[in-house]
Amino acid sequence: MVGDSNGMYLYRFTCIQKKTGFSEESGFASKGNVYAHCSPSSKLNYSIPPSPPPYCSPLSALVPALPQHSLLCLPNPSPVPSCFVLPVPPHPPSFSVLPSSAHTGAMADKEEQIQKARLAEQAERYDDMAAAMKAVTEGEEVLSNEERNLLSVAYKNVVGARRSSWRVVSSMQLKSEDSGKTALAKAYKEKIESELRDICNEVLELLDKHLIPKAEPADSKVFYLKMKGDYFRYLAEVASDNDKQEIINNSQKAYQDALEISAKEMPPTHPIRLGLALNFSVFYYEIVNSPEKACHLAKTAFDEAISMLDTLNHESYKDSTLIMQLLRDNLTLWMSDAQGEGEGEETEQEPEPEPQPEQEPAAEEK
Repeated sequence: MVGDSNGMYLYRFTCIQKKTGFSEESGFASKGNVYAHCSPSSKLNYSIPPSPPPYCSPLSALVPALPQHSLLCLPNPSPVPSCFVLPVPPHPPSFSVLPSSAHTGAMADKEEQIQKARLAEQAERYDDMAAAMKAVTEGEEVLSNEERNLLSVAYKNVVGARRSSWRVVSSMQLKSEDSGKTALAKAYKEKIESELRDICNEVLELLDKHLIPKAEPADSKVFYLKMKGDYFRYLAEVASDNDKQEIINNSQKAYQDALEISAKEMPPTHPIRLGLALNFSVFYYEIVNSPEKACHLAKTAFDEAISMLDTLNHESYKDSTLIMQLLRDNLTLWMSDAQGEGEGEETEQEPEPEPQPEQEPAAEEK
């Protein structure tokens, strides 16, 4: 049984499964506030009660002049409430289930979306995972660390698939000597670019509207600013010459803001700080074409972490040492490239699809 804080029940509601027709929840709701929520897979039926609910005995004798079939239920310490007759309004107020932002409905909906995200991750359906976590992010609550990571993993895989596809098609376009095939590859690449831009802009909107403004602990602020830098970087990879410089500036500013906060508030061995240094250095190497800055940033982060390796706690040891290894791998690769001894691409800390031999994705933060 549900109702408002005054215990006034005027309408009966039932949540009915759209597929099966089974009732999954029912009760009585008040004319003022409705503390009831039907899941997205259900439809809502409601009506003025044709008779008092079986667990109430209307005391109409107390107020004989009032019409029947409207109830005031006053909950008492016992499971069975006391019931009184109330008049039925001539034009009942519009009835609606509270939106998902209402506390009780929102909590149930949020848990459902998080569970969907977990299932989608196990099934490797990352578009579904991203949609579920987008719905969670658009709620009023601050994301927990687990929820934050679910959001990050979902969109990393969604955008990562498009980045990998874009590299493959770009390579095919350059290699093709047939003008017809080249035109087809170009059109397909533009389609992928459009999808990639939509995904990045969606993430950036979530960051600016919902995540960064609410981020209070330093690690959350750095996490989201690094994420902002990452998605501007992905946009820069496919940007036209007219837009590219502004996008690069936006990416660099987000990374730099995160770097300054992490230097003041987080130890050098913190995995988020190390991941930021890793991805920021990739930005300098790939996007800005500044190997010197990339190497300096990566080496500084690695050396500072090495000097405090004995302070690592058990929980973050695995993540921190993994990112340190990626930093060292990038440094080795970049110095080798500078000496003309080899070719390759740097690593980022992020989940990536299977790389193509001719153009491996960067190793970034996971």
